[in-house]
Amino acid sequence: MSKVTSQDVAKLAGVSQSAVSRVFTPGASVSKKMADKVNQAANELGYRPNVLARSLITGNSRIIGVVVSYLNNQFYPEILEILSAELRKRGYHPLMFMASESDDMDEVMAEILDYQVDGVVLASASMSSALADRCKAAGISVVLFNRYLEKDRFHAVTTNNYQGGCKVAELFIAAGHQRISYIAGWEDASTQRDREKGFVDTLQKAGIELFSRGVGNYNYEATLKVTRTMFDKELRPDAVFFANDHMAFAAIGVLEKELGLRIPEDISVVGFDDVPLAGWPIFNLTTVRQPAKHMVAETIRLLFSESSTSDQPIHIEIDGPLIIRKSAIVPKGFLTNERL
Repeated sequence: MSKVTSQDVAKLAGVSQSAVSRVFTPGASVSKKMADKVNQAANELGYRPNVLARSLITGNSRIIGVVVSYLNNQFYPEILEILSAELRKRGYHPLMFMASESDDMDEVMAEILDYQVDGVVLASASMSSALADRCKAAGISVVLFNRYLEKDRFHAVTTNNYQGGCKVAELFIAAGHQRISYIAGWEDASTQRDREKGFVDTLQKAGIELFSRGVGNYNYEATLKVTRTMFDKELRPDAVFFANDHMAFAAIGVLEKELGLRIPEDISVVGFDDVPLAGWPIFNLTTVRQPAKHMVAETIRLLFSESSTSDQPIHIEIDGPLIIRKSAIVPKGFLTNERL
């Protein structure tokens, strides 16, 4: 069978070829009557527009590159779902690239640019200044999601991770915990650094030193190992803050099943992210919520703003409430942000 063209659709619908083009161009002005007529003809003929061919003509691919590090952290699948839906509403298509923290981001970004993307949402590592200059020269918007880079020239959207860490410390202090520990994520990540700093600073202001510290690298297996090591002592922590929910889930299995500890009677556990799994009865995890929809909305706004390639980067920090469930002791009278 010969390939159906827009001319065939125009002929069957009794309209011009430019009218067909407008109907299949997101955001173009076209009446409902015209759109219905063209879509009916297109459906009869089995016609679909060639998006790639159009991008060569217009110079706009309407593709947004999305770079993520790992999908085993339940926070990112949720974000990708929301981000994809919002991009499609604007007539754009997400193209996902996986990149671990050890990958050469210049190589990953060079591959992304080969697709003539109109923008990039970067939720993994950073790029060299040379490649950053290339993006800016090409007018390609880049927004960092859930991270930021000091002295960087790109917009960034994060939760207020420092304040989130402060809130967890305030809860532990109010509950009277004395042996308070922390299990860190990937230590080069701004999210990890800010969460830990807020947590430790607040403890120190109350005259409390961190009882012990481990590194789980946001990794399930690494967290199992560091939790076993941290609790393989006669004097154990009575409260632990995990840098994200994914690590808290891993540790809860060790604490309850292997060590026979009761949560929260023997040990208070708090995470960060508030992924859907945190609310499941098996975990009932107290955690700091990252407001996913709000973060994505701000990312989209910056991505398509007139200042998207500006040399004056904007860092948007969004407050994340402490969500109280049953994995941590909560003293009477302790005030928290209302659950969203």
